[in-house]
Amino acid sequence: MRTGWGEARREGVHRSPEGGLLDVLGVAAMMLDTEGRIVLWSPQAEQLLGYAPEEALGRFAAQVLVDEDHFELVLRLFTEVMRSGEVWAGVFPVRHKDGTTRLLEFRNMRLQDDRGEFYALGLSADEATVRQVERDLALSVRLVDQSPIGLAVLGSDLRYLAANPALERMDGLSAAGHLGRRVGEALPFLDSDVIEAAMREVLASGVPQVSHEVEGRTAADPDTDRAWSVSLYRLDDSGGRVLGIAVSLIDVTDQYRAAAEAERARHHLALVADASVRIGTTLDLEQTARELAEVTVPELADVAAVDVLDSVLKGRPGLTEGPVLIQALAVVAARPTPVVEAADPPGHAAQYGADRLITRCVRTARPVREPYLDADKLSQIARDARSAALLAKAGAHSYLAVPLIARGEVLGALDLIRTDNPLPFTEYDEVLAVELAARAAVCIDNARLYRQQRETALTLQRSMLPRDHHHPVALEVASRYQPAAARYEVGGDWFDVIALRGGRTALVVGDVMGSGINAATTMGRLRTATQTLSRLDLQPAQVLGHLDEITADLDPSFATCVYAVHDPGPGRCRVSTAGHLPPVLIPDGGRPRLLELPPGAPLGVGGVPFSDVTVALGPGDRLVMYTDGLVETRDTDIDTRLDALLALLREPDASLEASCDRLLRELRDPHGHDDVALLMARVRG
Repeated sequence: MRTGWGEARREGVHRSPEGGLLDVLGVAAMMLDTEGRIVLWSPQAEQLLGYAPEEALGRFAAQVLVDEDHFELVLRLFTEVMRSGEVWAGVFPVRHKDGTTRLLEFRNMRLQDDRGEFYALGLSADEATVRQVERDLALSVRLVDQSPIGLAVLGSDLRYLAANPALERMDGLSAAGHLGRRVGEALPFLDSDVIEAAMREVLASGVPQVSHEVEGRTAADPDTDRAWSVSLYRLDDSGGRVLGIAVSLIDVTDQYRAAAEAERARHHLALVADASVRIGTTLDLEQTARELAEVTVPELADVAAVDVLDSVLKGRPGLTEGPVLIQALAVVAARPTPVVEAADPPGHAAQYGADRLITRCVRTARPVREPYLDADKLSQIARDARSAALLAKAGAHSYLAVPLIARGEVLGALDLIRTDNPLPFTEYDEVLAVELAARAAVCIDNARLYRQQRETALTLQRSMLPRDHHHPVALEVASRYQPAAARYEVGGDWFDVIALRGGRTALVVGDVMGSGINAATTMGRLRTATQTLSRLDLQPAQVLGHLDEITADLDPSFATCVYAVHDPGPGRCRVSTAGHLPPVLIPDGGRPRLLELPPGAPLGVGGVPFSDVTVALGPGDRLVMYTDGLVETRDTDIDTRLDALLALLREPDASLEASCDRLLRELRDPHGHDDVALLMARVRG
């Protein structure tokens, strides 16, 4: 601990400011010769006792200052001090010039000059003032020593000068261990550079810094993070000279942990709310899985993978004995990393043995958390040794797998890995991941069921469409059917080419309103009914009239249709429509045009008559029939799209097949929400 004199030697001799401790005490000095006469009298003595120097010097001190009742005691004490040279200390009544008696605190001692002469020095102060200073000092010491707040004083060189017991307990270091050290030397686990920078700022400006939060660890509890509220203020003496800096510390670890827990809960709720918005935006299985992975990266993990049991994807839920076959749906990483290469690529199925962590997760339907990964654990995560090596290279150090459970069935697992985030997965992370997985699992299962239903409807619909066109004698025919994008249900679009007596051919394109299995079933019934009615040699309008009655009893109960019969003998075609878009006629060598037909009401409306229109259709002429999925979009009006269709048909193609492909390529939105049926016919020469 540095003394005041030591600092004076470094900083130079200086004048002490007024108002110091000696000034507060008002210490008076007087000197007596061996006979007891006053030979020196200080200004403070005059202030304390009222006698001017000329009134005191040369007189016997006992006669001036002591009542007669105390002469004998004073002479005995004086004689003893002068004889023995010992110091006498105590309280003694002294007479003031005004006649009153004052109690003074004395320190009396013998002095010797260079000639061997002895003198008595008396130092005194008002006893009440001394007691008050003692009480104030004792109070200050007890206040510092017994305070639960950590208190310290550092010099202007930022080295400890004092530390109270509370700070000793906080730092795990004795007061002696603090003295002479800087903050970083006494507390190596704290960010001392930041703390000392703040101290220098306070020393320079004199402006206190109050309630700054500091986090770290101390020797008192080296394994636990703690938090303190730190206040700094500069210490100046009464003359304005900077003495150093005072520090107070309050342990706010409990409040810090409560705030951290509240922030963690807020983050938890925010992430769950974000997941509710971002997951399940479509019924596309892969997209839904990717949305789940993206929600967790980088908030919860550096790499996330969503894996589903292959048996679940194939419609056979449940696990058998032995290894499990798992198909990856999505892999998302915060940055390029070898972990992605180690993971199973989306769409790829891999077999995992009973010793693998993901197998344990899906078999037990419980989370598997490995806070710290070693070589053995990495081998239990990876599908093979090469993948384990890639995980080690990427710095994978913590792993968490949570099951995807929907409707009581385990679908697969969400796999989370940390590489850049240095913290291991905690129980809190596990709880959050389980909640996210539970919410996402329902969306994933909905997408899975939708895909199964869609594939069923698509299979049903394709089975009901013509596989070939029976090669009509008079017509060359090409057709296409494209279902809606994977995120949408299959519709009820269909086409047909029906051979009739006399070389005639019926051409049909229809669109059942609605989607899914019901729409596909209605489409199949209408196609069967159309084939039956066509063979009765009915006119197109009559066929549509019967179909209108049939449709009213189906579910869905509405459809559009265009029905045409080509007769090669007279070279003409009779066409009737039920609320369907008009066909395009392309005369041989001429410009394509939309046929002007009475629009007719959709099938199933009932009570609305249908009519025929006869158009010439000779050798080389082409007729194009289609459903609205080819031309309709949500952002362009139908007339503009029909003009685009006509413009494309003006360009010649090598074949009808090529024309079909080009129309779909140029007009069809690959992400379209509707099916497309396209039928093109050309009259043979």
